[in-house]
Amino acid sequence: MNSGDYTYIWQVPDWPNWRYDLTVLAQRLSDVSQAQGRLLGRLSGVGPDLREQASLLVLTDDVLKTSEIEGEHLNADSVRSSIARHLGIDIGALLPADRHVDGIVDLVLDATGKAHLPVTETRLFSWQAALFPTGHSDLAKINVGQWRDDQNGPMQVVSGPIGRQKIHFEAPPTNRLNAELEAFLTWLNKSSHEPSLLKAGLAHLWFVTAHPFDDGNGRIARALGDLLLARADGSPQRFYSLSAQIQKERKAYYQILERTQKKSLDVTEWLAWFLDTLFQAITAAHTTLDQVFNKATFWQRWASKPLNARQIKLLNRLLDGFEGKLTTSKWAAIAKCSPDTALRDIAELVSLGVLHKTNAGGRSTSYALAPTLAHKL
Repeated sequence: MNSGDYTYIWQVPDWPNWRYDLTVLAQRLSDVSQAQGRLLGRLSGVGPDLREQASLLVLTDDVLKTSEIEGEHLNADSVRSSIARHLGIDIGALLPADRHVDGIVDLVLDATGKAHLPVTETRLFSWQAALFPTGHSDLAKINVGQWRDDQNGPMQVVSGPIGRQKIHFEAPPTNRLNAELEAFLTWLNKSSHEPSLLKAGLAHLWFVTAHPFDDGNGRIARALGDLLLARADGSPQRFYSLSAQIQKERKAYYQILERTQKKSLDVTEWLAWFLDTLFQAITAAHTTLDQVFNKATFWQRWASKPLNARQIKLLNRLLDGFEGKLTTSKWAAIAKCSPDTALRDIAELVSLGVLHKTNAGGRSTSYALAPTLAHKL
């Protein structure tokens, strides 16, 4: 045993009576609140279309990153199309619906867009079922839309090869789950003494420690945190992604969770990490806003030019942050056209001053936004 007669915090006699040192967290709370105010202030004078585009970018990133934390990589265009379809946002041609992607999008949008609604057992079941529409996690059949049953042994978080696995955490047994979740949902849905930002961090920790499902616990814990942050913001639209920041610090995230789940009910260290990460997420959101605003400025400038659909598509890709170098062959592949057509498209944009050749020549010739435009963007 690590502390007295227990290994994990859910075994502590007074679980789940959380404790934390507010004096240690006070400055972080102030910093996050001020960062939220600056972000919302910047958005206050922005029209609904730009707010919608900013929210679409953030939600797309949120869905992608909450899945990447669990080692799952989704197609960004599929996610963006799914969110646009759900919210009725016009982004041009949409990719065909993907059942799995739609399920994750359903979860994120329900948590943030309907944050004012109570979180019930039925709602949690629907979230988890949306994550696993086939009833399988990879190739393994799992319980969907219900609490885990532990028929194959206790729920454990492990890593490493079979035979040399390391146990990072073991969740409460199933005979405790109904009482655990009843207490959690009562606390979640009622007014409580905790500052709203701390309640978001505690909800995340509490749910992932209860670990009530066969799979999907991490994504649902992060969705619950986002739900409480949306309540605190008073807006269903999201303009920053905590999951995106957690993904950047994935190793530290799992380390702080493991330390916290094996210590006492004083969770000051976890809440400090949560607030620091939240602050970084809000700060990073300004980059997203810059991208949206600059993209709008770009198209205002070039709206009168007779650009074809391929050119518009590829310019949007560049404006959204194209990875690698844009070559004629990449243009042809993305636009689904011949190399000759791609070369003509590019030549027209070069003559207009929208694109320019980069320094590399020959077979490695590539193109980028013209320097004056790139500087403004």
